[in-house]
Amino acid sequence: MTTSRQCSRDEWPLKAYKNLDFLNDESARNIRVLCEMTEPGLRFAEENVADTIVLFGSARIKPLEEAERLRTAVRSSIKDPDNPTPAEKRELHRAECAVKSAPYYEAAVQLSESLTKWSMSLPGPHQDRFLICSGGGPGIMEAANVGAHNVGGKSVGLGISLPFEQGVNDYIPENLKFEFHYFFVRKYWFVLLAKALVAFPGGFGTMDELFETLTLVQTRKIDILPPIVLFGSEFWNEVVNFQALVGWGTISPEDLQLFKIVDTVEAAHDHIVQCLTERFLG
Repeated sequence: MTTSRQCSRDEWPLKAYKNLDFLNDESARNIRVLCEMTEPGLRFAEENVADTIVLFGSARIKPLEEAERLRTAVRSSIKDPDNPTPAEKRELHRAECAVKSAPYYEAAVQLSESLTKWSMSLPGPHQDRFLICSGGGPGIMEAANVGAHNVGGKSVGLGISLPFEQGVNDYIPENLKFEFHYFFVRKYWFVLLAKALVAFPGGFGTMDELFETLTLVQTRKIDILPPIVLFGSEFWNEVVNFQALVGWGTISPEDLQLFKIVDTVEAAHDHIVQCLTERFLG
């Protein structure tokens, strides 16, 4: 005769939603995507974040002092300045580029400061309405968060797990730090809350975010169009030939009105504030 015995709680089978092996398996990818689609929204609601001003650009751009120290160190490490090795030439090129692009770091800091102060000065329920949002990492992303932090404002950091970037920068409030695994979900949160976007010089990631946003705006997938600012005419006019796209008929002439190229913090600030006031505060 067999007798049954009641299992203790320690012996119960593991629930699926507590099974990390399952949740990290390929078969549960859709669940992980849903987590990244859902959890940030709950946090944004708790922090009363509904509107952002997104600043993005290269993760490689450094503050001027840091860039100059790097260039000095690289120059001093070259054994034969008259005949540098290919590897030394690459390092020197990177260091020179860091110095050349460094002013954009300070410009991003200043623009973030000015827009944050403007947002904090808005009356009544609009105060602190427009938060600076970055990709959470180094470079221009860090500069954006630094600017908001400098004037006592909150900002958002939408980080992404990458092998060469560890975590988000230190200038973001703890409750507004995010770490995404899926690029497309991260971009969803960028665009969903963005009421303005500023693209500083950058690489593939910057181009990806810029052109995806321009496509959404061009095809009217966004109800109220956000102002899109490209900061740095020297960079943008050299890197992207927008007029050639018109010349080839792949975009319309009026599509060039979807963005504005500027060279100063004041011009970027004034254009964004004017557009946000007209489109969202009127």
